[in-house]
Amino acid sequence: MTSVTQAILERRSARAFLSRPVPAGLVHEIVDIARRTASSSNMQPWRLAAMAGPDLDRLRAAVRRSLAANPSAEGSEYKIYAPNLKDPYNRRRIKCAEDLYGTIGIPRENKMARLMQFARNFDFYGAPVGMILSIDRTMEHGQWADVGMFLQSILLLAHERGLAACPQAAWAAMHRTVREHLSLPDEFIVFCGISLGYADPSQPVNSLVTERAALEEIAELRGFAQGTRASG
Repeated sequence: MTSVTQAILERRSARAFLSRPVPAGLVHEIVDIARRTASSSNMQPWRLAAMAGPDLDRLRAAVRRSLAANPSAEGSEYKIYAPNLKDPYNRRRIKCAEDLYGTIGIPRENKMARLMQFARNFDFYGAPVGMILSIDRTMEHGQWADVGMFLQSILLLAHERGLAACPQAAWAAMHRTVREHLSLPDEFIVFCGISLGYADPSQPVNSLVTERAALEEIAELRGFAQGTRASG
């Protein structure tokens, strides 16, 4: 069985999927286990909808109609990125985009091709399962962190079972269409979408392995004896 360490080190976001369906029981198992994710005071402020088959097709069709009428989408109910994003965060974001488009040979100056690739978000990259993750809008920053942990649980559990997934903040920009399709109560904000399925290994876009900052850049270990290392 895949260890937590293996899942974290091996998992990557897939953006091209096989048409092979994912058994309902497998999706149920992943979500059922993810319920055990820790949350502040056990509030569990998340809400998840998992779609497949005709129901997923109807959402895709509704999104296509919305985008045809308004190509700039509907706007997110929260700020996905900070305005005037500073370095090193902006630098990392740009590097990620350049590396992604580089896998499929789209140069920076080809804006139309980049927009077309970005629009594939709203097809769940062709995945057989699409998920929408929401959070109660009365929650504060601490509970948004809880939803992030719930999302991470889903991603790692999917990887453990041989599935691939891609978290997609872009779905927040289609919240009106999503809300209507899911009959989502007004008190919930669309946080993100998740594509889920079997990755297509023949597609270059799935070869992307994003870089990570060195340990020394993001953490400091204080007060430990010199030369001590974890065992096991």
